[in-house]
Amino acid sequence: MKRDAVVFVVDDDDAVRRGLAALLGAKGYAVETFPTAEAFLLREAPRPPACLLADVRMPGMSGLELQAELKRRGVGLPVVVITGHGDVAMAVTALKAGAIDFIEKPFDAEAILAAVEAGVGRSTMAEARGADRAEIVRRVAALTPREREVMDLVVAGQPNKVVAFRLKIAIRTVEIHRARVMEKTGARSLSELVRMAIRLEEPAG
Repeated sequence: MKRDAVVFVVDDDDAVRRGLAALLGAKGYAVETFPTAEAFLLREAPRPPACLLADVRMPGMSGLELQAELKRRGVGLPVVVITGHGDVAMAVTALKAGAIDFIEKPFDAEAILAAVEAGVGRSTMAEARGADRAEIVRRVAALTPREREVMDLVVAGQPNKVVAFRLKIAIRTVEIHRARVMEKTGARSLSELVRMAIRLEEPAG
């Protein structure tokens, strides 16, 4: 577990917030609690590593609505939903929408800790992927407009002859541009260049 990981607890029940804060704090997590989803959304967007525990039923915005709003804002925060008896159907809906787990009340401490550990781990991996993507963006940004055109056509599977025809340039010029694309991006093969292009299409963050 990363010692700088933050766990956000969103639940309208004060006793639940205090209990989870004590449990998670004892394990070395930094914990921030909020009585409503609206209060949590007023906070600056969290940075990894982090995890969110949210009750599915709350006054105002529900945990499911909070999950959807975070997704709309592009906040890639792993979500664990808290559900009371009879809310399992809502929890399943949350899982289908991307939540990593759901925990039923009354809580089992080990289940909570396992779910949070998984959430923080996923957040840490997402952070690493984000840094990797940022480096790809930086490298591709160094390409000239013509080199980027060549790259886009090459990763689309077009051979040099077709690229030359499409861009109305000589095949030898395509080869020069292609070599520069490989050099600037650091791609060691066409397949690696294609993977880079796929990463560029992924949402940031």
